Amino acid sequence: MFKKYLPLVAASVLFGCAQPTDRAQQYLDGEFSATLNKSTTIASNKPKDFTEFIKQSQQVIENSPSMAGLYQPLYDQLNEWALQSGDPAQLENFGIQAAQLGGGDKKGNVLFTGYFSPVMELRHEPDDKYRYPVYAKPDCEAECPTRAQIYDGALNGLGLELGYSANMIDPFMMEVQGSGFVHFEDDDTLEYFAYGGKNNKAYVSIGKVLIERGLVAREKMSLKAIKDWVLTNDDQTVRELLEQNPSYVFFEPRADAPVTGTAGIPLLPMASVAGDPALFPMGTPILAEVPLLNADGSWSGAHQLRLLIVLDTGGAVKQNHLDLYHGMGPRAGTEAGHYKHFGRVWKLGLENSATQAPWALPPEKLE
Repeated sequence: MFKKYLPLVAASVLFGCAQPTDRAQQYLDGEFSATLNKSTTIASNKPKDFTEFIKQSQQVIENSPSMAGLYQPLYDQLNEWALQSGDPAQLENFGIQAAQLGGGDKKGNVLFTGYFSPVMELRHEPDDKYRYPVYAKPDCEAECPTRAQIYDGALNGLGLELGYSANMIDPFMMEVQGSGFVHFEDDDTLEYFAYGGKNNKAYVSIGKVLIERGLVAREKMSLKAIKDWVLTNDDQTVRELLEQNPSYVFFEPRADAPVTGTAGIPLLPMASVAGDPALFPMGTPILAEVPLLNADGSWSGAHQLRLLIVLDTGGAVKQNHLDLYHGMGPRAGTEAGHYKHFGRVWKLGLENSATQAPWALPPEKLE
C-alpha cells in the first residue's frame, strides 16, 4: 500500500459470559486453538458475490510476473469453482485447501476495518486560506522530526512542500489512509499522492485519544466522528490533538496513477484487503463472510460471501484483523469509517502447489 495507512480505532475486546453480536459477531465454530486452523469442509449459506475477484486477480497476473507464477493456478481454480459451483463445501473438489482464522476471540470472529482513497483539496502556493503544507519525505531516517516539530516548521525552507491545504485534518486523514488523490484548486488538476515514507515515530490513534478524553463515545467513533469534532474546534485545539500522534507520513506525487497497495497492484473496491504479511503473503486469496452495514454504520444483520486478495499491509493490521479497501472519494470514506465489524475468514491454497497447506506457519507464529 503505499501504506502506510493505519486504522484509527482498535477492536473492542470481547469478554464476559454474554456473546455480543452488535458488530456482526457469529458463534458457529466452537473454540479455536490456533491463528490458522485447517478446514476440511466450509459450511456457509451466506449470499455470494464473486464478480470482482476475477478482475482483481487479473490485475495481479498482468502487473506481477512473480505473483502470477505463484498464484495464477490457484486463481484459475477459484474462478472455475465460482463459475461452476460457488458452494464453499465444494472447494476441495477443485483442489482448493482452506484454513480458518481463529479470530481475536478464538471463536472465528475476524475484525474488518475499512480504508479508502480520499480526494484532498490543495493549492500549489499558499494563501490566507490554503496555508498548511503537505510534504515529501526529507533526507532522514531515525532522526526525522516528530509531528509537533514539523508543525513548528522543522521542514520549512527545504523545498519539500507538495501543496497547501485549507486545514490540518485533511492531510492527516490522507496520512491515515496512506495515499490518495489531490485536486489542485488553483489550476483544476488531479494528481495521485502515493505513500512516500514516514518519520519512523510511534503511531498513536487520535480516535483512541478522543475516547480516553471522553470527547467522543467509543460506540460513536468513526472517521466522520473525528472530522465532526475537528470542525467544532479551533486550530490550536485541533493541532494539540493531532500532535498526540508523533508519527507523520510523507507523500510522493504520481501523475494519473491507479491506487496501489504494498504489492504494487492496482486495488479494486471490495476486492482487495490489507493483511498481516506474517499470515498472508502478498497475493494470497481469502474467502470471507464480509459484514454488510446500514447507512448509519450499524450492522444490517447480514454477511456476504466474497473472494478477496491480500494486496496491502498496515502497521495496525495484525493477525485476526483485515482492512477492506472501499474505493475513492467521500462516500467511500464514510463507508470505510463506519467499518469495525466481524466476519469469518478462510485463507486459501492449492494442493500440490507452492500455496498448499495454508494452515502452515512457523511455530512462533502459532497462538
